Amino acid sequence: MKDITLGLVGVGRIGVMHANNIAALNGVLHLQGINVRLRLTDVAAEHARAVAAGLGAEFLPSVEALLGSAIDGLVVATGTGTHPELIRAGVDAGIPVFCEKPVALNVAESLPVLDYIRANKGTVQIGHQRRFDAGYLEAKRAYEGGELGWIHSLRAVTCDMVPPPVEFLATSGGLFRDCSVHDFDILRWLTGREIVEVYAKGSNKGDPAIGGVGDVDTALAVVTFDDGTLGSVGASRYNGAGHDVRLEIQGSAGSLMVGLDEKAALASAEPGVGFPSGASHRTFAERFDQAYRSEMAAFVELVLGQRDNPCTPEDAVAASRVADAAQESLETGLAVRVAAAVNI
Repeated sequence: MKDITLGLVGVGRIGVMHANNIAALNGVLHLQGINVRLRLTDVAAEHARAVAAGLGAEFLPSVEALLGSAIDGLVVATGTGTHPELIRAGVDAGIPVFCEKPVALNVAESLPVLDYIRANKGTVQIGHQRRFDAGYLEAKRAYEGGELGWIHSLRAVTCDMVPPPVEFLATSGGLFRDCSVHDFDILRWLTGREIVEVYAKGSNKGDPAIGGVGDVDTALAVVTFDDGTLGSVGASRYNGAGHDVRLEIQGSAGSLMVGLDEKAALASAEPGVGFPSGASHRTFAERFDQAYRSEMAAFVELVLGQRDNPCTPEDAVAASRVADAAQESLETGLAVRVAAAVNI
């Protein structure tokens, strides 16, 4: 049995999810002769102790103690502003790092982190979990297999059922950087092409406090790819039907929609149509439960040297570059060339 130990920093909502997924990995990996141990830390020490106790993990009092405890990989699930320093710390420790997106608050702050990773030959996987979702994987397979022909239109939607706390939105970087960046990433990943221009609009019809912290609760971006393909990326914080994540891919030979299943957060207006019949997903964690599990399993494989990096920091920053351009377009009312986004 081969033992590996992962260290987790941050046990907020997504950190607890990752901790649970790491703990659950042993049920699968034991069959491969791998035993995964978990150590974790958080500034909210009592909460972190309780999480550790519930999972049979070990609590350590600080990041320094965690990195000094001979861990094999570091999982970063803290606030975005802390990502650069924690990525550097993991690289300095000579271990692979998994970090939730994004690399930093914006592209300008991400670029020095990329330089540091490269200069120190670090291995860093960024958390764009949709790359592990069965529907997106099938759509990519079908496109690359020629089943759709050439793509003429892509329409991506990401809508929360209810908005996150305003305190989170105040530091999230905005709806495009926090939410739509997942769509920008998956569009690049699926098509293998770059988005070169963005035109964005947004509005606020919900809680005025969201506008008060400089964000919008609904937005739409029209994107142009380097081969002229057009796409749209829509997002909202208020989708009462449920958590709605879909991608429609229309090609010259066929069309597919990711996320169109019995839990889709929509209803047909056509008489006699009862699809979908299931209860919709309520949160992103429900919608991408298996994808998050597969993502963490992939990180273990990366730590073990069994696979290539499934989402590099360069990939993540490319998506963030589009999000920055979308935010600039939202603020200026002008179409923005992605390479000309603010502070790049």
